[in-house]
Amino acid sequence: MIISRVSPFTGKVNTMDLPITEEQIERWKRGAYAQDVWPDLTPSQREFLISGCTDEDWETYMTGALKSIIDEL
Repeated sequence: MIISRVSPFTGKVNTMDLPITEEQIERWKRGAYAQDVWPDLTPSQREFLISGCTDEDWETYMTGALKSIIDEL
């Protein structure tokens, strides 16, 4: 299933093709834990479903945030 989500860090629309079903999405929306609904997905894939962030978004955000902290020291 093609899933598109907006990154809260960049505002960019990210898209992934994930082996998930509508039924699983509904279970998750009703409160099931992502790791229980999608145990076969990687942590990065589950994070994408939860937040819309990709590994690249995290690296970019965290690199920038850490650089800002270091620059302030």
